[in-house]
Amino acid sequence: MAQYKKAVQFSRTGEPSEVVEVIDMETSSVKPGMALIDIEAAAINPSHLLTLSGGYGVQPDLPAIPGAEGIGIVKEIGKGVSNVKVGERVMIPPYTGTWRQQAVVEARNIFLKFPSEGNPIQMAMIMANPPTAWLLLRSVIKLEVGDWIIQNAANSAVGQYVMQLANIYGLKTVNIVRRKGFDELVTEAKGNICLIDGPDLKERVLEAINGSPIKLGIDAVAGEATQRLADCLDENGTIANYGLLSGEPCSLSPNDIIFRNINLTGVWLTMWLRGRGSTEEQRKSVYEELREYITDGRMHAKVEATYNLDQIKDAVKHAMKKRNGKIVLLPNG
Repeated sequence: MAQYKKAVQFSRTGEPSEVVEVIDMETSSVKPGMALIDIEAAAINPSHLLTLSGGYGVQPDLPAIPGAEGIGIVKEIGKGVSNVKVGERVMIPPYTGTWRQQAVVEARNIFLKFPSEGNPIQMAMIMANPPTAWLLLRSVIKLEVGDWIIQNAANSAVGQYVMQLANIYGLKTVNIVRRKGFDELVTEAKGNICLIDGPDLKERVLEAINGSPIKLGIDAVAGEATQRLADCLDENGTIANYGLLSGEPCSLSPNDIIFRNINLTGVWLTMWLRGRGSTEEQRKSVYEELREYITDGRMHAKVEATYNLDQIKDAVKHAMKKRNGKIVLLPNG
């Protein structure tokens, strides 16, 4: 007799909360080389909302199951599988489609395991935002202990991870937010300085850090916010853009580009995962490093709410609002 599990699916792009629906999927048989995973937790990220609306850089063939990251327990393995065992907690291979109760994946693509104890919600968020923070701090320019960096959208999940990683690496952070009320969040994430964005940002930043040079600006907003970060940089500084929260193109003055040698570059995790500037061993090493920090609590994201799959429309609506933490799905919760 066929068995069914719940999954979230979208068959068209549009308003994210309107295009998602819950369906019953027949459970797949576990063929040789495959592994069946019960999914414990899966986050809702801005990239997922962009995918649902049709605006992400890589769009899946439809219909599709959203979700690019998650954590789960191996329930069954197929013949010939030796790298994982039933009962082990593992990171779901990237871009599996994790907004569902169960997933059958190629076992050889499972490369990261987690201890059975610990918080699965925090573990479930390792795939996208922590390595993005790592790339921003480790792959753009060479930073030394004691260097200052500046970032906007510091209250975002990536922003929190940037602060936490910077603290681990001995870097100092100026953290820009768009409204009041985030000082406690920045302090909790080990950030050094928290300022509200605005036209006089440069003056306030330089006063706060006593004129110390800033080598790197991390930009999740784009638009005029890019220029405000650039204004704060020392000569030969670099802006690393990884987001477009403003919906506008990055703005950067030719004077900064020509006369101050300010550089603008992009950071996109998807290309790194696909091998641009990385090897399989390097990617595995980065995830193992991040696993250590997440497991021992040095890296963590604030979570505002959790939802089950039947609440997916409410969950997506919540994720689209201004909030102070992540929205996480508990497919089997």
